[in-house]
Amino acid sequence: MKIKYSKSMKKFKPRGIHSTIMFAFSAVSAFIMLILGVVLYMRFSSISRQEIIQNTQKLMEETGEHLEDYLLNMRQVSDTVYYNVIKENDFSDNDNLIHQEMKLIYEANKNNLRSIAIYNNYGSLMAAEPVALQKEDPDITHQNWFTRAMDEMENMHFSTPHIQNLFSDAARRYYWVISLSRAVEFSDSGVPMSGVLLVDMDYSGISRMMQKINNQNNGQYYYLCDSTGQIIYHMKQVQISNGISSENNSEIANYRDGVYHEYFKGEHRKLLIKTISYTGWKLVGVIPYSSFTHGMFNMRYFIMVIIILMAMMLAVIHRFISDKISSPILKLNASVMEYEAGEKPEIYIGGSQEIRHLGYSIQRSYEQIDLLMKEIVMEQNERRKSELDALQSQINPHFLYNALDSIVWMVEGERNDDAVFMISELAKLFRISLSKGRTIISLQDELQHAKSYMNIQKIRYKNCFSIDFDIDSFIYSYCSVKLILQPILENAINYGINGMDDCGEITVIGRKEDGKIILSVVDNGIGIPEDEVNFILTDSDRVHKHGSGVGLVNVNNRIQILFGKDYGITIESELDEGTTVSVCIPAVPYTEENRKILEKGHIKYE
Repeated sequence: MKIKYSKSMKKFKPRGIHSTIMFAFSAVSAFIMLILGVVLYMRFSSISRQEIIQNTQKLMEETGEHLEDYLLNMRQVSDTVYYNVIKENDFSDNDNLIHQEMKLIYEANKNNLRSIAIYNNYGSLMAAEPVALQKEDPDITHQNWFTRAMDEMENMHFSTPHIQNLFSDAARRYYWVISLSRAVEFSDSGVPMSGVLLVDMDYSGISRMMQKINNQNNGQYYYLCDSTGQIIYHMKQVQISNGISSENNSEIANYRDGVYHEYFKGEHRKLLIKTISYTGWKLVGVIPYSSFTHGMFNMRYFIMVIIILMAMMLAVIHRFISDKISSPILKLNASVMEYEAGEKPEIYIGGSQEIRHLGYSIQRSYEQIDLLMKEIVMEQNERRKSELDALQSQINPHFLYNALDSIVWMVEGERNDDAVFMISELAKLFRISLSKGRTIISLQDELQHAKSYMNIQKIRYKNCFSIDFDIDSFIYSYCSVKLILQPILENAINYGINGMDDCGEITVIGRKEDGKIILSVVDNGIGIPEDEVNFILTDSDRVHKHGSGVGLVNVNNRIQILFGKDYGITIESELDEGTTVSVCIPAVPYTEENRKILEKGHIKYE
């Protein structure tokens, strides 16, 4: 068994203030950067979306101006032919002049024209430029451009793109044109007549303008339709005509100029609409929402780079700040932990004013604690010694009274030899009892004390009982609390075998078991009732009433004061069979050092 001085030590687990500060700063910074990143992205996304819309509107404005200039030029051609040629000449008298003037006009605008033709109200060709052979039976009067001009004589009418089908081409080439038609009045042999002036514009000019702006690779595109929704130009015009693709052009015809949002075929998109003057045509810009995000990839990378750089910078700042804050606290904590571990370090004083004040306070507190602990230890030692002395004083008068009573009885009976023997044994008892004021003695002295006591009692009781000591000799060299067997033996004589008809037997057994010393006093006396056994060591008033006295309680208290609640007395008894009282104490080798440790009462067993 190993004996150590007991120490009050509370384990302290560091709370990781450095990590806590780093985590708190990092969490707050991450949250702020996340919010900042989202706000920046949303802001840039909104700006980018507005910029795309504005650029689209600007491009559509420019394209619309070009289309209007183109169409205005065609209107001017039509007006020039009508007012300068048709109105000023009679077809029967000035046929050659009319052709010459039409030819001049055509040559001046041939880059944008395919043909100029004049028809009467019966569909007969009156004049054409360039001079060409009209196809047989082109059915002029049933064609859309003719009927519209005759029905609405006050307006100019633009057709949708179609292949020119009026005149034969020697090269067998077919041109896509847009027809500008209007009702006219002319003279033929002095007779006023009505007819239709047809100006076929080259569709390739409009196509080139539209192709020029349809060069986006982000899904954005533009198309052109008339006031009824008929498509004039579309990137997928052939696919739409064949039913492979579709466009929301029929509803677009009812939209005014502006910006609209629509959901078409599972896709969200923005629509920008501009009406072309003179014609009612609508230039439509289509911006799928995917186009807005298409240009944001670089912005996302830029924001991510900014956030990463900010995170790296903040990590350095956080590390510096957390070290600055936590370093003094950690140093103070380390000195406190060393102090609690039993060392005597200087309490760290440093850092900010608050931490220095805390260090000074802890240092003063520990100084006061040390002083109070010393005072408490002294008071505890004095109190423990007083308790042991009080318990010891309860035993000595009790035994002395019984011993002197026996000597008086022998002297009165003139048994001088027995009295001398008893006084001699009593002297041994007091020598061991006094033991220079020691509480801890060797088991050998304690057993000698028990033998002397029983020798005295055998004389007093006229050898009416027998005593046997069954002791393992090697336990003599272990420590024992002084005077723990004598009260037990006294109870065994007075309340166990006293008054028995037969000779009583008492056996003292001493063994070492599992690091403990077990001393048992066994008698064959009258025993103790079962319902009383549990109260002997806990209820001194009740026990005393049944005759066991204060001895057993006293011994049990003395043992537990020194060694703790795991040690002490146990009692086993059966009526008319006998009683066994066992004392359990730790097996501590008897040395002067161990004796002093046990005397102080500050021990710990492992």
